[in-house]
Amino acid sequence: MKRTDRLMTLIQTLRTGGLHQAEALARRTGVHVRTIYRDMETLAASGVPVEGARGIGYRITADVTLPPLNLTTAEVEALTIGLAVVAESREAELAAAARSLNAKLTAVLPEQTGEASARALAIYPFAQAARGFQHLPALRKAVRARQRVQVTLGDRTATLRPLRLDYWGRLWTLAAWNETARRFEDLRLDRITQLRPLPGLFVDEPGKTLADRP
Repeated sequence: MKRTDRLMTLIQTLRTGGLHQAEALARRTGVHVRTIYRDMETLAASGVPVEGARGIGYRITADVTLPPLNLTTAEVEALTIGLAVVAESREAELAAAARSLNAKLTAVLPEQTGEASARALAIYPFAQAARGFQHLPALRKAVRARQRVQVTLGDRTATLRPLRLDYWGRLWTLAAWNETARRFEDLRLDRITQLRPLPGLFVDEPGKTLADRP
C-alpha cells in the first residue's frame, strides 16, 4: 500500500469515532506499529485534527479554535484552502506571504498545535491536493442539487451519486454511490482528472444513501 493511500485509510478509520489502538491500525494497513506512530505524527503536522499517544490510542478531535476567535468549519476550510493554494504558487512573493501568514497563525495557536501548523506546509504528504480544488464548485452544486456526475480517475470513468464532501487537513474527499461499480466510494478530489455534471437528478433509494454507507 502506497504511503498516501495508507494515510487516507487511517483518516477514514479514525473518522468512525472512538479510540483506535496503533496495533489495530498496523494490522489494518499491513505495516509495523512504529510506522503508525510516524504516520500519526505526519497527519497531525499536516493539519488533520488527530490526537492520541502510544499505548493509549488515536482519535479525530473537534474543530480548531484560534483564540480569541472561534472559527466555523467553513472558515477553517476557506483559510486552509487559501494558504495551500497560494503556498504552491509560482509567484515567489505570494508563496512567501502564505508561509508568513501561516507562521503568524502558528504564533497564536496552542503550543502543540502551533508546532504542527508550522511544519504543515513543508511536509504535507498530499502535495498535489490543490489539483482537486477546481472541482469543488461543481461538486458542491451537485451534492446540493442531487445531480449525478461523471468522473475520470486515472484510467477509469464512473457515474456517481455525490452524497457529501469531506475535508481532512487540506485533503478533500467525496462520499458517493458509484453507479458504475455499484458500491460506495470515498474519492480524493485530487485524483479526479475530469468531471462532467449529467442531466437529471437522482432520488434516494434503499442501500444507496449516506445512512446505508458502511
